[in-house]
Amino acid sequence: MKKDLVIIGGGPAGLAAAIAAKEAGVEDLLVLERDSRLGGILNQCIHNGFGLHTFKEELTGPEYAARYIEKAEALDIPCKLNTMVIDLAAEGGRKRVTVMNRQEGLYEIEARAVILAMGCRERPRGALNIPGYRPAGIYTAGTAQRYVNIEGRMPGREVVVLGSGDIGLIMARRMTLEGAKVKLVAELMPYSGGLKRNIVQCLDDFDIPLKLSHTVVDIKGKERVEGVTIARVDENSKPIPGTEEEVACDTLLLSCGLIPENELSESIGVAINPATGGPFVNESLETDREGVFACGNVLHVHDLVDYVSEESSQAGRNAAAYLQGALAGKGKAISLRAADGIRYTVPASIDVSRMGETQTVRFRVGSVYRDAALEVTCGGRVLKHIDKRVLAPGEMEQVVLKRSELQNIGNSESITFSVRTEKREV
Repeated sequence: MKKDLVIIGGGPAGLAAAIAAKEAGVEDLLVLERDSRLGGILNQCIHNGFGLHTFKEELTGPEYAARYIEKAEALDIPCKLNTMVIDLAAEGGRKRVTVMNRQEGLYEIEARAVILAMGCRERPRGALNIPGYRPAGIYTAGTAQRYVNIEGRMPGREVVVLGSGDIGLIMARRMTLEGAKVKLVAELMPYSGGLKRNIVQCLDDFDIPLKLSHTVVDIKGKERVEGVTIARVDENSKPIPGTEEEVACDTLLLSCGLIPENELSESIGVAINPATGGPFVNESLETDREGVFACGNVLHVHDLVDYVSEESSQAGRNAAAYLQGALAGKGKAISLRAADGIRYTVPASIDVSRMGETQTVRFRVGSVYRDAALEVTCGGRVLKHIDKRVLAPGEMEQVVLKRSELQNIGNSESITFSVRTEKREV
């Protein structure tokens, strides 16, 4: 089978990319999705708060996904469900996608271009080095969310949440609404990893304690969780002796970070950014493998699905431009450098000859800053200075660069993104 464009993933990123590519003139495309339905993780996110940027109204996750699914169906975009991509390779200018499903077995698709939109997964207990037995009652927050919202099952009745990522905060509220008692949320870092609005709406509004600089150091119980031991940690994230506290519970939910699903990306030789766990990309969201694009949470973990859709639509349009020859040839590539409080930038480089009139650069800071400024500089010149009352790792930041601002930058120069502040709060 041959296709001009293959999109791997039928979640919010894959759908937005496919729609944009089809609208840009790509007729011979295919979306591959391993689940039994489109929509990805949004299908289990029944809380509201989605769509405020994209649709200017507040939607639940399934409602947000439904709008893209309906549009994809209206455009007759072909999708293969229950189809697993097991390998991705490049042979010259063609990409070989090896897939498998029950109906057709194992077969290959030859594609001129590929968009990676596989999303991300939760960090499991095995990656957290928590001592103790392996009793029932330990779940990632996303697994618990699926049990409650889709399968109608309660993971437990007395709950401790480890990690203050957005899914953990949302599940603290969800478990409370379903009648469980959430004892506390423990966070290893001295700041929350979630959006401020989720801290307020999910914890503060329900009087659920948030213990910063704390972690779980032991799990009690052999058959079922009977309780956990939490302790305060020092500046090196090491437990402080004498600060241990026993908390009785039957369930431990883990919300300790998300990891982009990049095994397929690595199989084709894409360079991975260690700061994000996702590929390095240029202004077109193209990886260092020609014709391979990446978008959404497989690129870097987003806080808002609206930004996933916006970014993925750009990837779809750029993949279409690539297939139409509009991205042929390369001009001056300017490197973007993250420094002084900035963890990374997406994209990592900008080719001025191929960018539009503006280029959005997204990034996260590495700590909490108050009364600070975001500065974008090049060769001692300040291109942007944006005052910020608060900067936090849980909130993605973005800066829009204009083409006119980049025209006079030399080949050996780079653009640096940094935080300027006299005070850092940790």
